[in-house]
Amino acid sequence: MPQDESIQDEAAPARPGLLGQLVRFVLVGGFSAVVDLSVYSLGLHLGLSTWLARAVSFTAGTTTAYALNRRWAFQVEGGARRAGGFALLYGTTFFLILGVNALALVLLPDSSWKITLAWAISQGLGTAWNFVMLRLVVFRH
Repeated sequence: MPQDESIQDEAAPARPGLLGQLVRFVLVGGFSAVVDLSVYSLGLHLGLSTWLARAVSFTAGTTTAYALNRRWAFQVEGGARRAGGFALLYGTTFFLILGVNALALVLLPDSSWKITLAWAISQGLGTAWNFVMLRLVVFRH
């Protein structure tokens, strides 16, 4: 006997709407940012240049963000197309954050917080760009 489609739909968990996705994205982003900043700080402590430390930290944070955003924030299946779209988006974001980080290091006054603030500015702009593109392009339903 075929199952009633409405019963089957009710049993499936609902995907979060825009606000739910945004809240989850922010939480994932916060956690991924902690990973990113920790790796960045460690790289600088180990003597890496700022651009290399930023590149490595971005990769670590991106890997974390992809896994958590796909499964939890946007609740979509994986696959080569989505992974490719994510890689293309984050590849673009990679150059955006490196450029913004470098520009901020030039423009900010010298201080003990200059490197961390440059990281935060580049991270903030990259995060805003990523949410819009993930929702509208990569993880659209």
